Amino acid sequence: MGRLSVKVLVVVLLLLAATEEQGGSVQVALARVCTRPSHKFHWACLDTNKCASACLTEGYTGGKCGGRRGRRCFCTWHC
Repeated sequence: MGRLSVKVLVVVLLLLAATEEQGGSVQVALARVCTRPSHKFHWACLDTNKCASACLTEGYTGGKCGGRRGRRCFCTWHC
């Protein structure tokens, strides 16, 4: 085996040993996204970018058009 193969083998073994200490699997954290109707966006939501801008002024992390027929602006944040 060449030097590169030995180094790769050592790294793989170290990664396997590290995941065994953590329960044997790699865990991925998924963030939930919560929504709430905007208090400042009162007209028909036709542009998601305008909705998101209004939600940013309300302290949320973003916004999108949704609801029935996609006409309301809903602010989003990670919850």
